[in-house]
Amino acid sequence: MPVIGFLSMESPGQLHIVNAFRRGLSEAGYVEHRNVGIDYSWAEGRPDRLPALVAELVSRRVTVIAATGGPQSARAAKAASATIQIVFVVGSDPVREALVTSLNRPGGNLTSVMLFIEELVAKRLELLRELIPQARVIGMLFNPNSPTAEHQMSEAQGAARTLGLELHVVRAVPKSISSLPSLRSSGSRSRPYLSRPARSSTVGASR
Repeated sequence: MPVIGFLSMESPGQLHIVNAFRRGLSEAGYVEHRNVGIDYSWAEGRPDRLPALVAELVSRRVTVIAATGGPQSARAAKAASATIQIVFVVGSDPVREALVTSLNRPGGNLTSVMLFIEELVAKRLELLRELIPQARVIGMLFNPNSPTAEHQMSEAQGAARTLGLELHVVRAVPKSISSLPSLRSSGSRSRPYLSRPARSSTVGASR
Protein backbone atom coordinates (compact mmCIF):
# COMPACT_ATOMS: atom_id res chain seq x y z
CA MET A 1 0.00 0.00 0.00
CA PRO A 2 1.42 3.43 -0.91
CA VAL A 3 2.21 5.80 1.95
CA ILE A 4 2.03 9.59 1.78
CA GLY A 5 4.38 11.57 3.97
CA PHE A 6 2.40 14.59 5.19
CA LEU A 7 4.89 17.27 6.24
CA SER A 8 3.55 20.49 7.72
CA MET A 9 4.76 23.59 9.51
CA GLU A 10 1.45 23.59 11.38
CA SER A 11 0.33 21.84 14.58
CA PRO A 12 -1.72 18.62 14.82
CA GLY A 13 -4.73 20.67 15.91
CA GLN A 14 -5.25 21.96 12.36
CA LEU A 15 -7.98 19.40 11.69
CA HIS A 16 -9.52 21.40 8.85
CA ILE A 17 -6.30 20.93 6.86
CA VAL A 18 -6.20 17.20 7.49
CA ASN A 19 -9.90 16.77 6.72
CA ALA A 20 -9.56 18.70 3.47
CA PHE A 21 -6.53 16.60 2.53
CA ARG A 22 -8.39 13.35 3.22
CA ARG A 23 -11.42 14.60 1.31
CA GLY A 24 -9.30 15.41 -1.73
CA LEU A 25 -7.71 11.97 -1.62
CA SER A 26 -11.14 10.36 -1.33
CA GLU A 27 -12.36 12.23 -4.40
CA ALA A 28 -9.39 10.77 -6.27
CA GLY A 29 -10.26 7.27 -5.07
CA TYR A 30 -7.84 7.00 -2.14
CA VAL A 31 -9.10 6.30 1.38
CA GLU A 32 -6.79 6.37 4.38
CA HIS A 33 -6.22 2.93 5.96
CA ARG A 34 -8.00 1.27 3.04
CA ASN A 35 -5.78 1.78 0.00
CA VAL A 36 -3.35 4.47 1.14
CA GLY A 37 -1.45 5.25 4.31
CA ILE A 38 -0.61 8.72 5.63
CA ASP A 39 2.38 9.41 7.86
CA TYR A 40 1.85 12.78 9.56
CA SER A 41 4.78 14.97 10.61
CA TRP A 42 4.13 18.32 12.31
CA ALA A 43 6.79 20.98 12.88
CA GLU A 44 4.44 22.97 15.14
CA GLY A 45 5.68 26.29 13.85
CA ARG A 46 9.37 25.44 14.29
CA PRO A 47 11.33 25.39 11.02
CA ASP A 48 14.34 23.87 12.80
CA ARG A 49 12.37 20.64 13.25
CA LEU A 50 11.73 20.16 9.54
CA PRO A 51 15.03 18.51 8.50
CA ALA A 52 14.69 15.74 11.09
CA LEU A 53 11.01 15.22 10.33
CA VAL A 54 11.50 14.91 6.57
CA ALA A 55 14.57 12.70 7.07
CA GLU A 56 12.36 10.33 9.05
CA LEU A 57 9.81 10.27 6.22
CA VAL A 58 12.53 9.54 3.67
CA SER A 59 13.89 6.72 5.84
CA ARG A 60 10.42 5.18 5.91
CA ARG A 61 10.44 5.18 2.09
CA VAL A 62 7.18 7.06 1.67
CA THR A 63 5.79 7.09 -1.86
CA VAL A 64 5.23 10.85 -2.04
CA ILE A 65 5.66 13.81 0.28
CA ALA A 66 2.92 16.42 0.68
CA ALA A 67 4.61 19.56 2.03
CA THR A 68 2.22 22.14 3.47
CA GLY A 69 2.25 25.19 5.69
CA GLY A 70 4.63 27.34 3.67
CA PRO A 71 7.81 27.20 1.60
CA GLN A 72 9.95 26.00 4.53
CA SER A 73 8.34 22.56 4.36
CA ALA A 74 8.91 22.33 0.62
CA ARG A 75 12.53 23.47 0.92
CA ALA A 76 13.21 20.86 3.62
CA ALA A 77 11.65 18.13 1.49
CA LYS A 78 13.58 19.22 -1.60
CA ALA A 79 16.85 19.17 0.32
CA ALA A 80 16.12 15.69 1.70
CA SER A 81 15.31 13.85 -1.53
CA ALA A 82 15.80 14.22 -5.26
CA THR A 83 13.82 11.08 -6.09
CA ILE A 84 10.67 11.04 -3.96
CA GLN A 85 7.88 13.01 -5.61
CA ILE A 86 7.03 16.15 -3.62
CA VAL A 87 3.77 18.06 -3.87
CA PHE A 88 3.77 21.36 -2.01
CA VAL A 89 1.39 24.25 -1.36
CA VAL A 90 2.62 27.84 -1.16
CA GLY A 91 1.12 31.29 -1.18
CA SER A 92 4.33 32.87 -2.47
CA ASP A 93 6.15 32.62 -5.81
CA PRO A 94 7.81 29.16 -5.93
CA VAL A 95 10.34 30.46 -8.46
CA ARG A 96 11.42 33.29 -6.16
CA GLU A 97 11.58 30.77 -3.31
CA ALA A 98 14.02 28.71 -5.46
CA LEU A 99 11.76 25.68 -5.27
CA VAL A 100 11.22 25.30 -9.02
CA THR A 101 12.96 26.68 -12.09
CA SER A 102 9.77 28.01 -13.69
CA LEU A 103 6.00 27.78 -13.35
CA ASN A 104 5.56 26.18 -16.79
CA ARG A 105 8.40 23.69 -16.38
CA PRO A 106 9.12 23.23 -12.67
CA GLY A 107 11.63 20.45 -13.30
CA GLY A 108 13.02 18.06 -10.72
CA ASN A 109 10.73 16.10 -8.42
CA LEU A 110 8.53 18.94 -7.18
CA THR A 111 5.00 19.92 -8.17
CA SER A 112 3.13 22.77 -6.54
CA VAL A 113 -0.23 24.32 -5.89
CA MET A 114 0.16 28.11 -5.77
CA LEU A 115 -2.49 30.04 -3.85
CA PHE A 116 -1.52 33.54 -5.08
CA ILE A 117 -1.85 34.91 -1.54
CA GLU A 118 0.69 37.67 -2.10
CA GLU A 119 -0.91 38.75 -5.35
CA LEU A 120 -4.28 39.11 -3.59
CA VAL A 121 -3.07 41.57 -0.94
CA ALA A 122 -3.73 44.57 -3.16
CA LYS A 123 -7.12 43.16 -4.18
CA ARG A 124 -8.11 42.82 -0.52
CA LEU A 125 -7.38 46.49 0.07
CA GLU A 126 -9.32 47.43 -3.06
CA LEU A 127 -12.26 45.37 -1.84
CA LEU A 128 -12.09 46.98 1.60
CA ARG A 129 -12.08 50.41 -0.06
CA GLU A 130 -15.20 49.47 -2.04
CA LEU A 131 -16.97 48.16 1.07
CA ILE A 132 -16.04 51.22 3.15
CA PRO A 133 -15.40 54.02 0.63
CA GLN A 134 -15.02 56.62 3.39
CA ALA A 135 -12.10 54.69 4.93
CA ARG A 136 -8.82 56.57 5.01
CA VAL A 137 -6.79 54.67 7.61
CA ILE A 138 -6.25 50.91 7.34
CA GLY A 139 -4.88 48.79 10.19
CA MET A 140 -3.24 45.49 9.31
CA LEU A 141 -2.01 42.69 11.55
CA PHE A 142 0.54 40.25 10.19
CA ASN A 143 2.54 37.35 11.50
CA PRO A 144 6.26 38.27 11.33
CA ASN A 145 7.17 34.58 11.50
CA SER A 146 5.50 33.90 8.16
CA PRO A 147 8.04 33.46 5.34
CA THR A 148 5.89 35.62 3.06
CA ALA A 149 5.18 38.37 5.60
CA GLU A 150 7.68 40.98 4.42
CA HIS A 151 6.72 40.60 0.77
CA GLN A 152 3.02 40.80 1.63
CA MET A 153 3.60 43.96 3.64
CA SER A 154 5.52 45.49 0.75
CA GLU A 155 2.62 44.67 -1.59
CA ALA A 156 0.10 46.09 0.89
CA GLN A 157 2.03 49.32 1.37
CA GLY A 158 2.37 49.83 -2.37
CA ALA A 159 -1.35 49.21 -2.87
CA ALA A 160 -2.24 51.58 -0.02
CA ARG A 161 -0.19 54.36 -1.61
CA THR A 162 -1.90 53.78 -4.96
CA LEU A 163 -5.34 53.91 -3.32
CA GLY A 164 -4.49 56.98 -1.27
CA LEU A 165 -4.83 55.11 2.02
CA GLU A 166 -2.80 55.33 5.21
CA LEU A 167 -1.62 51.89 6.34
CA HIS A 168 -0.81 51.08 9.97
CA VAL A 169 1.03 47.77 10.32
CA VAL A 170 1.17 45.81 13.59
CA ARG A 171 3.30 42.70 14.00
CA ALA A 172 1.41 39.95 15.83
CA VAL A 173 1.96 36.24 16.25
CA PRO A 174 -1.11 34.04 15.57
CA LYS A 175 -3.90 34.41 18.16
CA SER A 176 -2.31 37.59 19.49
CA ILE A 177 -5.52 39.55 19.92
CA SER A 178 -3.67 41.83 22.32
CA SER A 179 -2.38 43.68 19.26
CA LEU A 180 -5.85 45.00 18.44
CA PRO A 181 -5.61 47.94 20.88
CA SER A 182 -2.57 49.13 18.90
CA LEU A 183 -4.74 49.39 15.83
CA ARG A 184 -7.46 51.24 17.69
CA SER A 185 -4.97 53.72 19.11
CA SER A 186 -3.73 54.43 15.59
CA GLY A 187 -7.22 55.47 14.50
CA SER A 188 -8.66 52.22 13.17
CA ARG A 189 -12.06 52.18 14.86
CA SER A 190 -14.44 50.06 12.81
CA ARG A 191 -15.03 46.32 12.98
CA PRO A 192 -12.03 44.33 11.67
CA TYR A 193 -12.01 42.56 8.34
CA LEU A 194 -10.45 39.13 8.87
CA SER A 195 -8.73 37.66 5.86
CA ARG A 196 -7.14 34.71 7.71
CA PRO A 197 -8.31 34.83 11.34
CA ALA A 198 -6.56 31.63 12.38
CA ARG A 199 -3.21 32.56 10.98
CA SER A 200 -2.07 36.10 10.49
CA SER A 201 -3.97 38.87 8.76
CA THR A 202 -6.48 41.16 10.36
CA VAL A 203 -7.46 44.35 8.62
CA GLY A 204 -9.49 47.16 10.12
CA ALA A 205 -10.60 50.44 8.58
CA SER A 206 -11.42 53.78 10.13
CA ARG A 207 -13.61 56.49 8.79
